[in-house]
Amino acid sequence: MLQIYNSLTNKKETFKPLVDGEVKLYVCGMTVYDYCHLGHARVLVAFDVVNRFLQARGYNVNYVRNITDIDDKIIARANENGEEFLALTERFIDAMHEDEKALGVLSPTHEPKATDNIPQIIALIESLIEKGNAYQGGNGDVYFDVSSFPDYGKLSGRKIEDLRAGERVAVDNAKKDPLDFVLWKPAKPDEPQWDSPWGAGRPGWHIECSAMSMDLLGNNFDIHGGGHDLQFPHHENEIAQSESCTGEQFANFWMHNGFIRIDDEKMSKSLGNFFTIRDVLENYSPEAVRYFLLSSHYRSPLNYSTDSLDGAIAGLDRLYNTLRGLPEAEATRWSEYEDKFYAAMDDDFNTAEGLAALFDLARVVNKLEQTEGVEAAAPLGALLKKLGGILGLLQLDPDAWLQRDKSGDGLDADAIEAKIQERIQAKADKNWALADGIRDELKAAGVTLEDKGPETIWRRD
Repeated sequence: MLQIYNSLTNKKETFKPLVDGEVKLYVCGMTVYDYCHLGHARVLVAFDVVNRFLQARGYNVNYVRNITDIDDKIIARANENGEEFLALTERFIDAMHEDEKALGVLSPTHEPKATDNIPQIIALIESLIEKGNAYQGGNGDVYFDVSSFPDYGKLSGRKIEDLRAGERVAVDNAKKDPLDFVLWKPAKPDEPQWDSPWGAGRPGWHIECSAMSMDLLGNNFDIHGGGHDLQFPHHENEIAQSESCTGEQFANFWMHNGFIRIDDEKMSKSLGNFFTIRDVLENYSPEAVRYFLLSSHYRSPLNYSTDSLDGAIAGLDRLYNTLRGLPEAEATRWSEYEDKFYAAMDDDFNTAEGLAALFDLARVVNKLEQTEGVEAAAPLGALLKKLGGILGLLQLDPDAWLQRDKSGDGLDADAIEAKIQERIQAKADKNWALADGIRDELKAAGVTLEDKGPETIWRRD
């Protein structure tokens, strides 16, 4: 049975969807004013694996991941660049999709944008005002009245009294309470704006996710996910405004992934210590980056380092080397290892243990190939590839992976093949010194040869 750690209850719970065979999943996506960094990659990959594994478990997944395409940062960046905000956001949406594709992230079922859902947002705010949960301040902003929702803080474990006591922001006289948050704000001159019952303006950040998730998934859905930094106040505020409107529980399970850290600090744009996905992909293959992101449990902090990425490459080399040379075959159910993989993933999507199960299976495949040959090992190799696919790994041709030029300045494949042919001829001529010299020359260039009967295969170190 699938167990998911629920941030709402702070414990693992057996997952049971609202509708048998179907899962409604909502994940907070990107605010598109810049290129995605590695912290964003962790969100994308972590919930891509959630989506993939739920599908492998036989569920039909309705996966919604939103795009925030209007907010203060977007407006500020567009003004800095002297461009229309929609031109800015479309450019970075395209870039985000390129990064996702590189990392093997499947497209969500729906990818709503805030600017395409203004009517739904306005309708939700109107309902909150009608129910007495929201009000318009003297400055024109529409606020959610936190005091009207007694359960405020239930996700983050914070108490309203403590939050008020710790409030350090200057009191806004337009608010009834310093904890009240904005649902709608009047537009300043030359800012993007939409007509509303409260005048021309634009939505606050928190309200968009409630409006879009409720529109596409209903008032109550199965799983809501996002980065740990969104737990408070963003997700707390989503719960307050959604449940105040509907009187129903908003999401049954809340999932939050841990941070990427650099020198023990969270990676973020505000701290200036971030690497964009594109920065990292200049030096490392996308699959190695994905493997690195899955090498730790999604809830745990993950420290970025070149050593970790080099370790990811080495791990993939081992797995692809296992698959290399195996003929196509139907995947055999190998209960001990397949069950171990599924048990790991059923334990709150534990990808680190899932990877360990793949290496256990790879050892069995290698041993079987050595003792009984490639035909006997092929069905288990197919199983290894199938299980790897649930993690979004091991779908490349093994030769393409093992023979790629990792440094960018090594011998090209044609030159290597020519050297191999020269060595084959030297062996035929029984010129063992020349044959050994060619092997050593290639080894020095980062190329390892392996003789398999009359055939010689190679890989880059």
